[in-house]
Amino acid sequence: MKTITRQSLDNSIKDGAAYSAMLGLTQDYVTPFALALKASVPQIGILSALPNLSIAFSQLFAPFLSEKAKSRKGFVLKAVLLQAVCFIPAFILPVLFSDYGVWWLILWYTLGTMFGSLGNPAWSSLMADLVPGPIRGRFFGYRGMIAGIMTLAFSLLSGLLLQISADTLFLGFGLIFFGASLARFISSFFLNKMEDPQAKTPVKDNVSMKALLKGLNTTPMGKFISYSALINFSTYIAAPFFAVYMLRELGFDYLTYIIVISSASVANFVFMKVWGRVCDICGTVKILKLCSIFVPIVPLLWMFSHNTYYLIGVQALSGIVWSGFLLSGTNYIFESSNRRNRMRGFALYTGGNSLGIALGSLAGGLLVSILPQINGYHMLSLFLVSVIARAAVIGLLINGIKELKPVNTSIYQLFISVCKLDVLALRLKAVFQAIPQLPRLFRQPLRSGMVIRIFQLIIRF
Repeated sequence: MKTITRQSLDNSIKDGAAYSAMLGLTQDYVTPFALALKASVPQIGILSALPNLSIAFSQLFAPFLSEKAKSRKGFVLKAVLLQAVCFIPAFILPVLFSDYGVWWLILWYTLGTMFGSLGNPAWSSLMADLVPGPIRGRFFGYRGMIAGIMTLAFSLLSGLLLQISADTLFLGFGLIFFGASLARFISSFFLNKMEDPQAKTPVKDNVSMKALLKGLNTTPMGKFISYSALINFSTYIAAPFFAVYMLRELGFDYLTYIIVISSASVANFVFMKVWGRVCDICGTVKILKLCSIFVPIVPLLWMFSHNTYYLIGVQALSGIVWSGFLLSGTNYIFESSNRRNRMRGFALYTGGNSLGIALGSLAGGLLVSILPQINGYHMLSLFLVSVIARAAVIGLLINGIKELKPVNTSIYQLFISVCKLDVLALRLKAVFQAIPQLPRLFRQPLRSGMVIRIFQLIIRF
């Protein structure tokens, strides 16, 4: 691998880490901020729907704008900077004009989301040229793992900040939004240091968006985009309202809320690297189908208990499932596209997902008030509708998605080697053999070398 390319990939990981810090500060706290502004349940649905509608709309002309720009990197950089700026008025204006605070939040959060999404097709095209095909799964798995760690860390930080500033709640939210803006500016710094190969050998997409739309039911990429959009629609019938269910109906405090939410992030970054290796060896479609089986199960599990520890386990399962689903989905778009149609392909993928999210959020906001209660909660009825919709989409469409590169390794054959269960067994054996020696070890004076060795063993394990 060329030194310049390696440096660009390193900077991409740092860019992703800073971007994930922004996500950790905001993605699970925009809804709580809206609730603090006295938002109604339909307004929560709109808060989820409008930003995603703006993404879907922006993807119609994002490839055209990026082609008119001098370089993909320059276009993405401008979009990122505009998003960073939008976080400041998204907090200040709702606080200053509290009578319309929720609507000011929706407006500026929508603008920021739209600006951020404008660069997605160009960024995806850029990364496709930078990341060698044979290591694509491992690279994005590793990048996703680092991103997951950052998302978790800053999400926990936000939750603790809100818990500490309970008496001055808007001060806590102000620090969160300012931190998100700063993180996005840092992201732009590392993005600017990346190489853009297409700047030297420009290649424009020769396939029109109209042609891609015609292939939604016939081409491999089109079938997957349709499937992904419908999965997002059925998922977001319920997804925006889990926060409402926990904070308003179950009465969770911010610390309990973030612990439950963060368990998904923990599982996400732990398994992201594993999914990356599996995708490279086993193929993306096997992983996509495996994870799809569990997609309807996650909201179903929310209906059986509201015990905090139980919900932590449910969210951990959610993190495992969605990390594999999203990584395999992104890899499938890379595999089913080429330089002629990749930018518009990713635009259609992003736009389709966002449209599904927006329509699902609006549908959920409308349904929640008319559905009957289950165990005293309207939200549980909404979760059940989402379960049925997810299962229907998977049952009808999943078999239409075919593997594009030949793979002969089954998931069962890979399970032990990928998860390194043989190595884990040896390490557990060593631990059990060492247990009888622990009393003698701790009776000795504690030396620095001993401490270092203990930490080395923990890290290796």
